[in-house]
Amino acid sequence: MEIKRSLKNILVSGGAGFIGGNFIRMMLERRAGFQGRIINFDALTYAGNAASLDGVAGKYGGRYVFEHADIRDRAAVERVFAEYDVDTVVHFAAETHVDRSIVRPDDFVTTNVIGTFTLLEAARLAWRNEDGSMRGDALFHQVSTDEVYGSLGEEGCFSETTAYAPCSPYSASKAGADHLVAAYHHTYGLPVTLSACSNNYGPYQFPEKLIPLMIMNMLDGKALPVYGDGKNVRDWIFVEDHNRAVALILERGRTGEKYNIGGENEWENLKLLDTLIRIAANKTGRDAKEIERTIRFVPDRPGHDRRYAIDCSKIKRELGWRQSVSFEEGLEKTIDWYIENRHNYTAGGACSSNV
Repeated sequence: MEIKRSLKNILVSGGAGFIGGNFIRMMLERRAGFQGRIINFDALTYAGNAASLDGVAGKYGGRYVFEHADIRDRAAVERVFAEYDVDTVVHFAAETHVDRSIVRPDDFVTTNVIGTFTLLEAARLAWRNEDGSMRGDALFHQVSTDEVYGSLGEEGCFSETTAYAPCSPYSASKAGADHLVAAYHHTYGLPVTLSACSNNYGPYQFPEKLIPLMIMNMLDGKALPVYGDGKNVRDWIFVEDHNRAVALILERGRTGEKYNIGGENEWENLKLLDTLIRIAANKTGRDAKEIERTIRFVPDRPGHDRRYAIDCSKIKRELGWRQSVSFEEGLEKTIDWYIENRHNYTAGGACSSNV
């Protein structure tokens, strides 16, 4: 049976963050079929920037609302559900930086597990009919990561049925959140969908992750730190391609199902850095060899997964999604954006997460 959901009032948790902010801009500016309202629910931690959506707020008026609150605050979450008659949740909000999770795992457990639980409970209570059934027009979408699957060998890809084997406090907290979402569907009938995505890159990403960190360090003339031997492999996807996939799941994804979203674009970290250096050198007029000499190999982080790769054939087959931005094109767009906005960001951290 074909599914076509009418999305009226979408609560986007973490909408001031990198992926969430790009999702909001896409839905309001480029998703012609969406005429509803978006409630951006964000605590504005270090990686959140509400100002990045100032133009959206001015242009779309009442169709965009910002709520400065924490997903662990049950009273705030329940108030927003009631005040805006929320029928859809897109749950982006999470602590995501693996290095930080190793130093401060408590932040990851409380935000990623307890925060998800708080949202689920609010949705369960708000969407429950008098007979105990759930609203037929509601949906809770959990945005997860390929890191919940653990580390791959040299061959193979993660599928939706791959067993969870998280290796860091970050990925373990995301795995716990995913299991809670699935449990609420099976126990209470809460209408849910889940997606697990490979590494995102693009404009507005806080420069603690690999690509923006390296771009910012190149622009600032700083060293380029690389973990271990630099041969860890990741699958990369442009953020807009990820968000188009999420939108399709909201509109037509089967309730209770999980969809993997991948770039089908695997790169060793060192080879990726070589490409970034070449593009950045061309755009800034610097000598690529000079930039290469700033590469510094640093001790590997504990529990560093060797390789991730996503099998995204299910979402292609069922929802007709395809990647639309080539890696070269996406990197060009990303570097251009950081060159134009470099003074709004300060690169931080010794190296990146998700590498």
